[in-house]
Amino acid sequence: MAIKAVVFDFDGTLMDTETCAFDAFTGIYAEYGQSLALEAWAVGIGTRGGFDPYEELERLTGGPMDRATIKARFNEVHEANLAKTALFPGVIDRLKEAQRLGLLIGLASSSDRAWIERHLEQQGIRSYFQVIRSSDDVEQVKPDPTLYKLAVEALGVKANEAIAIEDSVNGLRAAKAAGLFGVAVPNQVTAKMDFHDADLILNSLEQRSFEDIIRQLEQNTK
Repeated sequence: MAIKAVVFDFDGTLMDTETCAFDAFTGIYAEYGQSLALEAWAVGIGTRGGFDPYEELERLTGGPMDRATIKARFNEVHEANLAKTALFPGVIDRLKEAQRLGLLIGLASSSDRAWIERHLEQQGIRSYFQVIRSSDDVEQVKPDPTLYKLAVEALGVKANEAIAIEDSVNGLRAAKAAGLFGVAVPNQVTAKMDFHDADLILNSLEQRSFEDIIRQLEQNTK
């Protein structure tokens, strides 16, 4: 086995955008005297359509609500949260290391390309990614494996020559179904998910170098 590429998820993996969104809706729910359960929210992490926070708030309050007003409020709070959010610890180190090792670097995300490009540019890391595949490129997002299949195809490597870095079960399922090695790096809103299918679980991208990760994956496949 020779690992030639690494494909990163975006939301919740490179930046803690997942917590930004969850905290924004948690505050909105509180304004209506309700609580947003993390277990319910987590169903939609890494995919689309898994959980409708507007529908759930209507269920809890017992009636229809002005979704446009709630969405505008969410966007306001979410943007304020995002403005305070930086890259996760270890992201820059791993990107630089991957480049130094000669690994091809891709990104596969269920988010839309404009969202991804915006934040990669703002964080100054866009140039690291040779390939980006987003919801704009597929009919089905994660856990469907198509995003990862398209990413490795565009990188010119076989699926078993690539490592996926994921923070959610939906993302991990997509990567494994596509044939990639799956490294899970949970964040505070995905920490309680069941990552038993992962080839490796890390507390953060600071914990292990790619050299160490590749060495362990090679040992595990012997």
